[in-house]
Amino acid sequence: MKFAPSFSDDRPFAGIVLMMIAASLFAALDATAKYLGQSMASLDVAWLRYAGHAVLVLVFVRAWANFDVFRTKKPILHLVRGLNLLLSTVFNFWALRYLQLAEASAIMFCSPLLVTALAGPMLGEPIGLRRWIAVGVGFVGVLVVTRPGTGAMHWAVLLSGVAVLNYACYAILTRRMNRTESAEGLLLISALVGAAALAPVAPSAIGSLSGWTIPLAFMLGLFGATGHYALVVAHRVARASIVAPFMYTQMVWMILLGYLIFQDTPDPWTLAGTAIIASAGLYILHRERVRGKPTVAATNPVAQ
Repeated sequence: MKFAPSFSDDRPFAGIVLMMIAASLFAALDATAKYLGQSMASLDVAWLRYAGHAVLVLVFVRAWANFDVFRTKKPILHLVRGLNLLLSTVFNFWALRYLQLAEASAIMFCSPLLVTALAGPMLGEPIGLRRWIAVGVGFVGVLVVTRPGTGAMHWAVLLSGVAVLNYACYAILTRRMNRTESAEGLLLISALVGAAALAPVAPSAIGSLSGWTIPLAFMLGLFGATGHYALVVAHRVARASIVAPFMYTQMVWMILLGYLIFQDTPDPWTLAGTAIIASAGLYILHRERVRGKPTVAATNPVAQ
């Protein structure tokens, strides 16, 4: 059973819709994690997210009758990739305990810029002067959001920074492994690695559930699994240069959910910094379209 349809880049509208669905699901995932994080430890929330994701994908691909999903030529890279995604999720969920959804999302959106910067030394991809300038502009946007040295910067932005670094490594490994590994394996094994690594906190996580937190814990896995599924299919039915910019619609959902659930309103600095970061990311996508080569940043938008 194939987890996603065969690649075809001639359905741009479907790809755009799927990418926007993925963006909304990832925003819902972060909002749910932030809500649960008010009464549960971040590690407990992260385990629930990965355990639910793994169970749903195992059922969806009928893993008991399809052992091909577990076959891999790069088991060590799978482990490292899964741990990078896990660390990104844990630090992001930890940061969400203290930051507004819009603030944390703005910082996470600089991950494509960091991926672009690291793709040269780690993948041997040449990075032109214009893209280096775009990376620099994007990090200026991060400074606008965080405002270090002004007393306005919360220490939790450092947690988001660690999350971004780990996600960038995860994205680069995804690009490297895409050539030999199946989409099913990449999605499933990363979830299993996360669930297994956090298995010691499983009793605490399960014991913390009661009342409304039980269905919310289930929603963590559902949002994560279906969001990643929509992301995979979006990139299989349309070119990355077409669909990737629509991941930035996640910010709209972050602002809306932050206001409706937590009564948070992003300040003008956060909005301005987000606009700078998004503009830099979109310019990098534009340069890749002009050059005719898909970048690792374009093919790996922000996801948790």
